[in-house]
Amino acid sequence: MSKILQFKISLKGSRPLIWRRFQADDILKFYDLHLIIQTLMGWENIHLYQFVYKKYSYIGNPELLEDDETIDDKKIKLSDIFDKPKTSVSYEYDFGDDWQHKVQLEKILEKDPKQYYPVCIKGAFNCPPEDCGGIEGFYELLEIVQDRNNPDYEDSREWLGEYYDPEYFNLDLINESLQSYKDTDPGLIKIS
Repeated sequence: MSKILQFKISLKGSRPLIWRRFQADDILKFYDLHLIIQTLMGWENIHLYQFVYKKYSYIGNPELLEDDETIDDKKIKLSDIFDKPKTSVSYEYDFGDDWQHKVQLEKILEKDPKQYYPVCIKGAFNCPPEDCGGIEGFYELLEIVQDRNNPDYEDSREWLGEYYDPEYFNLDLINESLQSYKDTDPGLIKIS
């Protein structure tokens, strides 16, 4: 019988730390984990990604990454790597902005038949917007929109959007979105 894995994912370099604690079935594939992370963190799934396990093991889409040594994320189950607490992998998203995440297994649990999985149980802070220049660009953008006298204020505020709040975190909304996390799959194909 499958088990439930409890993870904590943290956006490296964020201050204060942007993170989520979530639970997922251990029989899911790493591709599912990618889609779950996109939903949890608020990313838009419009860039390349990969998981890095230990130093030289890459898990992702070998066709999109054009790498024969990448392990196909649609063929490897979470339980193949996450077999004991404290096991961690890096999740890299958007190789231009270079968003780095730590995904660490906290616990292995029995499945609660009354619970829908995956489920987010806790977290903090809003995900940075896509294409803002990585973690440094994100904090520079936040600094600009705090200063109405900054010459880049108007453009930055318009680009960021009127309603973006870096402290926003809505657990209910995340869990509602997780019920259809597979919808974040854009059906990317390799373009020659």
